[in-house]
Amino acid sequence: MTPQESAGGRVLPVVRAPDPVLSRPGALVDPTATEIVQLAADLVATMRVSPGCVGLAAPQVGISAKVFCVDVSAHPKTRGHHGTFVLCNAEVISATRNEKAREGCMSVPDLTGDVKRASRLVVRGFEPGSGAEVVLEAEAFEARALQHEIDHCDGLLFLDRVAGAHALHARKTYL
Repeated sequence: MTPQESAGGRVLPVVRAPDPVLSRPGALVDPTATEIVQLAADLVATMRVSPGCVGLAAPQVGISAKVFCVDVSAHPKTRGHHGTFVLCNAEVISATRNEKAREGCMSVPDLTGDVKRASRLVVRGFEPGSGAEVVLEAEAFEARALQHEIDHCDGLLFLDRVAGAHALHARKTYL
């Protein structure tokens, strides 16, 4: 296995704003299609080699499709989680208890922003490969990550959700 491959997945370059793919709604996909199963593996491999990354969506690797992965298990803000998972064609079924918190994004590497999102969430999507329907209940940090990635699939960045310039911050760099 080369450094650019991981468990069947390839590490892909991450596109940055203002790349137009980031502002286009992604296409619905067939979760059983071979190329979608490969994309799922590629997203996970790319997320794994990216320090601090807890989720990655297909538009962030230049593919306009409704596919993303999430894994918040190692993040210090995580309370509960579902481990590593990939969802296709995900949608929010219910969302409650809005809270504001700071977010960052690999596609917007120099900024973070204060974004209000639901802290309890129910999401429905489909597993790549089997195509099985999945319904996830998420809270707190994992709920925020899910909403962030679903936004990517809908052509939105966290920048579209901040209240204004006062809610944007230069990303801190730790040496």
